[in-house]
Amino acid sequence: MENESLDRASRAILRELQQDTRLSQQELAERVGLSPTPVWRRIRELQERGVIRRWAALLDREKLGLHACVLANVSLERHVEGVVDGFERQVRACPEIIECHGITGEADYLIKVVVPDMKAYDRFLHEVVFRIPGVASIRTNVVLREVKYETALPI
Repeated sequence: MENESLDRASRAILRELQQDTRLSQQELAERVGLSPTPVWRRIRELQERGVIRRWAALLDREKLGLHACVLANVSLERHVEGVVDGFERQVRACPEIIECHGITGEADYLIKVVVPDMKAYDRFLHEVVFRIPGVASIRTNVVLREVKYETALPI
């Protein structure tokens, strides 16, 4: 289901859900101008098609003691299937890495890491990243402040 195939009502439902997933079917229906049953059907269809991937709560990392946020460029030694698959598997299993993107340019991946402090990040590098087979280098950028943090997609 591509963006162009979404009608006005489905887009409205998605916009509302991106702002507050706790809305009841009734509240959501009132906001988008439909009755609850069609809203429920549309949500189910959007989930089945993978447009809605999952439901989540957004947490404040600072209030959870995760004060350091780091964006790191990771370069692999070789681009062979086993190295790439192994790296990606290890990244998926690592809770400190909250985002990982395969990128173009000087590095192969951009990872977003959250940890309590820089000492914990140093430990993370030595105990996790440097032990992943195929990692050639990592270039770290420390986030000083988040200027914009949004999860809602522009639909």
